[in-house]
Amino acid sequence: MRRVPPEMFRFTTGEKSGLYGAVLDAFGAAGEHLETALGLDDVRERLRTVGWLAAVEDEELHDVLKKLVDWELLDRVHNHAENYRTAEEYERRNLQYSLTRRGEAALAGVRHALEVLASTGALQTAVLEAIADRLDELCLLSEGPASSDRRIFTTLRELEGHLEALVENTKAFHAELQRLLRAEGADLEVFREVKAATVAYLQEFLVNLDRRGQAVAAAVGRVEERGVFLLRERALRGAELPPVAGADPAPGWLESRRARWAGLRAWFLPDDGARPRIEQLHDIARRAIVSLLQVLERINESRRRSSSAVQDFRELARWFAAAPGEEDLHRLWSAAFGLGSARHAHLAHADPELIPAALPWSQAPPVEVSALLRESGRNERFTRTAKVRDVAAVKAARAERARAERAELALAWRELATDGPVRLSSFGELDPMVFERLLDLLGRALSTGPDTTGLRRATTGDGRVEITLAPPPDHRTAVLRTAQGALTGPDYLVSVTAPDGAGALPAVPGSTRGEAAG
Repeated sequence: MRRVPPEMFRFTTGEKSGLYGAVLDAFGAAGEHLETALGLDDVRERLRTVGWLAAVEDEELHDVLKKLVDWELLDRVHNHAENYRTAEEYERRNLQYSLTRRGEAALAGVRHALEVLASTGALQTAVLEAIADRLDELCLLSEGPASSDRRIFTTLRELEGHLEALVENTKAFHAELQRLLRAEGADLEVFREVKAATVAYLQEFLVNLDRRGQAVAAAVGRVEERGVFLLRERALRGAELPPVAGADPAPGWLESRRARWAGLRAWFLPDDGARPRIEQLHDIARRAIVSLLQVLERINESRRRSSSAVQDFRELARWFAAAPGEEDLHRLWSAAFGLGSARHAHLAHADPELIPAALPWSQAPPVEVSALLRESGRNERFTRTAKVRDVAAVKAARAERARAERAELALAWRELATDGPVRLSSFGELDPMVFERLLDLLGRALSTGPDTTGLRRATTGDGRVEITLAPPPDHRTAVLRTAQGALTGPDYLVSVTAPDGAGALPAVPGSTRGEAAG
C-alpha cells in the first residue's frame, strides 16, 4: 500500500485548521468554475462564498498561503501578463496560487471523509437493476459499429459507478447495522421503533434478491461471451485520453477497468468457486432480522412486565452498596435469598390424632413438604394410575402399511430399472406412484451439475438406486402419461441402476423399453 505524504493532511490540525480548510475549499470552488489560479483578493472573495465570514488580515492570509505552499498543497506562480500601475497593486496581484495534485488529493480526501461521517448507507435494489441494465446495454453496444465506442465508454463508467455505490452503501449500512445490534437505547420506545423499521427495511430488500442477483450474474456471463478485453479496448478508444508527458496512461486505465470488472465478478459471478458476495449479503440480512426480532421480543417482554430480574438485581445491588454495616448486609441477604414465604404453614401431619394437642409445635414431628410446593406453590396430587392403552392393533396397522409401502417401492424400482441408457420417452404410460418416483429421480439428477463427461448422476436417499442423465442427442420431445395427466419435456437419455453391485434391477416382462441410445 502506498504511503500518504506526512504533510498532506497537516492543515487539518492546529489553531488555524479551520482557515486552512476554508482556503482549500475556496480553491476547490474556484476549480469548479474553471478558475485555476487565484490572487490574494480572489482568495478573500472566494472565502466568503464557502462560508468563512470572519475577517482575515492580509498578513494572516499571506501566512496561511505560505504554509500551504510549504506543505506542497498550493503552487505559487508570478503573473507577468498583467499591467501594474502601482507597487502596491504589483504586490497584491503579482503572486497567484493554484492547487497542486497533492492539494487536490487532500481536499478530495477530506470531503470524502466528511461524506462518510454523514452517510448511513443503504441497501438499494434499484442499484442492482441498474447494474443489470448497464450490462445488457453493453451486450448490445458490443455488436454495434465503431461509432458506438464513446457510448461503450460512458456505459462502462456508469456500470462502475453503480457497482461502487453498491459496495460503499452496503459497507456503510452493514457497519451501521452492527452498531444498531450492539446499541442499548435509553429511550425504549424510540429504540423499538428504529429496530422495527430496520426489520421491515431488510425484509423489503430481501424480496426477489436472489432473482436480481442471478439476473446480474447471467448478464455478466453474456458480456464475457462477447469478449471483455475487446470491450475495454473499445471503451479506451471512446475515453479519448489526452496526451501527457511521460508514460502512456492507457495501460493504467485498462488495469483499473480490469480490477473493477474483477470486483463485479466477486459480487455476482466469482470464478474461484467461492460464494458470491450478494449471497453472503443475503445471509447477513437474514441473521440481522433474526437478531433484531429477538431484541424486539426482549424489549416487548420487559414492557409487559412491571419489573424484570435484571432491574431487581440492580436495585438489590444498590441496597447492598448503601447498607451501613455488616449485620445489615446479612439481614438483607437473608431477606433476599432466604427460603421465602411459609407456604407449608397450612399443611398438617398425616395422622394428627397421634400428636397431643398440648405439644408445642417446636417439639412436634416434622411435616413433609414436597419440592413442587416449594417451587411452584402447588400441592402434589396423587390419583389413580391411568389405564394403559392397547397399541397392538396400531402397531399391526403400521407394520402392514410399511410392508405395503416397501412393496410399492420395490415395484416402482422394477418398473423404472433399465439395462442401459434409454430415452425418457420409452417409459410411455406409468402408474401415478411409479411416475412420482421417476420425477423424484429426475429432479435429483437435474439439480446436480454435469461431471467431466457431461453426465448428471444422483442417487436415492438410501443410496440403493442411481440415475444417470445424459443430454438428448437431438431435439425430440418426450411425453410421459399417467392417469392424472401428461408431462412433456426434453427426451433425455436415462439409465436407472443399482450402484451396490447388484447390477440392473430385473425388468418387468413385456417391457417395451428396448430402444438404446444411439
